[in-house]
Amino acid sequence: MLFAESFAPADDTRGPADRLRLPYEARRKSRQRVTLVSGEEMGYALPPGTVLRGGDRLLTGNGRIVEVEAARETLLEVRAVDALQLMRAAYHLGNRHVPVQLGEALLRLQPDHVLAEMLGGLGCAVYPVEAPFDPEGGAYGTGAHGTRQPYAHRHAHAHGHHPAQGGALDVAADASAELGDEPRSTARIHEFK
Repeated sequence: MLFAESFAPADDTRGPADRLRLPYEARRKSRQRVTLVSGEEMGYALPPGTVLRGGDRLLTGNGRIVEVEAARETLLEVRAVDALQLMRAAYHLGNRHVPVQLGEALLRLQPDHVLAEMLGGLGCAVYPVEAPFDPEGGAYGTGAHGTRQPYAHRHAHAHGHHPAQGGALDVAADASAELGDEPRSTARIHEFK
């Protein structure tokens, strides 16, 4: 069985050997056993809080690259008559900490009849669609496309280079050390039985 503990380097231009297609809820798990598009099984263990995004590339222990795809799923699409109405809808969804995907003149979220009713009450058009779901990440602790990953990966993924010494990564490590936090150990393949 394949196993991945890291992302492929940004400068690795090889094409993917396989693809991992998962819905959003499954991509939020930082450790799990999955089945690739080819049918082959793979396990992965990434830092806690990592959310896989469409286009992410995992590096397996034997050097193969597996590209992540956001699976199509049933979502609610929200449209409004103008930008102010759409911003108001986004504000109310954010106030409820709902994962929301932003698009050109639209919002997408997971189905919820209470939220659909609220959005309709705000004057928005709400209807079901089948599409990949890749919501915005939080404002803190997120990188390119909202992905919650360690700073060094986020930075390399977004720009193709690593942070300079003394950057945010070092500050976070120093703060963790001052608080006496022990680094978490990486899961091993036997944990996926």
